[in-house]
Amino acid sequence: MTDTAAPQQRTLRFDTLTVSAAALLFIIAVGVFAPVVAPHDPNFTNLLARSKPPAWIDGGSWAHPFGTDNIGRDLLSRCIYGIRTSFGIATLGLIFSAFLGISLGLLSGLGGAWTDRAVMTMTDVFLTLPDLLLLLCGIALLGTDIWVLIVVIGFIRWEAYARLVRGQVLSLRAEGYVEASRALGGGPVRIALFHILPNLASPLVVILTLSFPGVLLMEAGLSFLGVGVQPPTASLGRMIGDGRDYLINAWWISGMPSIVLVTITLLFQLIGDSLRDRIDVLSDD
Repeated sequence: MTDTAAPQQRTLRFDTLTVSAAALLFIIAVGVFAPVVAPHDPNFTNLLARSKPPAWIDGGSWAHPFGTDNIGRDLLSRCIYGIRTSFGIATLGLIFSAFLGISLGLLSGLGGAWTDRAVMTMTDVFLTLPDLLLLLCGIALLGTDIWVLIVVIGFIRWEAYARLVRGQVLSLRAEGYVEASRALGGGPVRIALFHILPNLASPLVVILTLSFPGVLLMEAGLSFLGVGVQPPTASLGRMIGDGRDYLINAWWISGMPSIVLVTITLLFQLIGDSLRDRIDVLSDD
């Protein structure tokens, strides 16, 4: 029974990973090729067609499948461009955050006792500060440009990567191949790049995948509050915020971008969980 059940479970996880990854890649491709895919100019207004419902509701039209917002802009086109904006900011912010955290984690694990203590003290200080407070302070000082959002988001949650990498480095640096490299004259940079990081690839991929929804929601939250992406640029969070005053009579103005945002975060969670399960199975084997 055990031998028969294991392949079935693996197949199920593989199917979940494949379907989720394919759906996510499709959404990303739609966002990347937004100028080609979008049926309308996302900023074109038509007051005569404002607050039109989605096509499957009475009064809707397939000319605007997701309906229109309060000033007549096509919601499907704005969602497509919103994916491009929100996904781009979240991706670059996550890359910056991961690079910072991984670099500090390697420095802490390989740099000696004093360096380790200094980096971990800084990590503990950042862990005690509320994320929203750091974000708002950064935006208040630097402005609301897109590059500012990328930087301030990058300075949030790097502590998780630093702690993970440091812990792995402390366990890996005593391995024989690391000692052999050090004995042959390999410096800290070579050891980190060629011996430590390759062994951290699997857990880093999982934590990055599971962290992305939080970063995406962080960007959406800032835009929802009005301190993120500024109009007329389409952003999923900004679109949700713009429609909050029309939830009773025109729920789709906030509802459509909310569905898109939830779908993206759900797909990332499914991919992250599937990757973690598969890595755990491979580790047990």
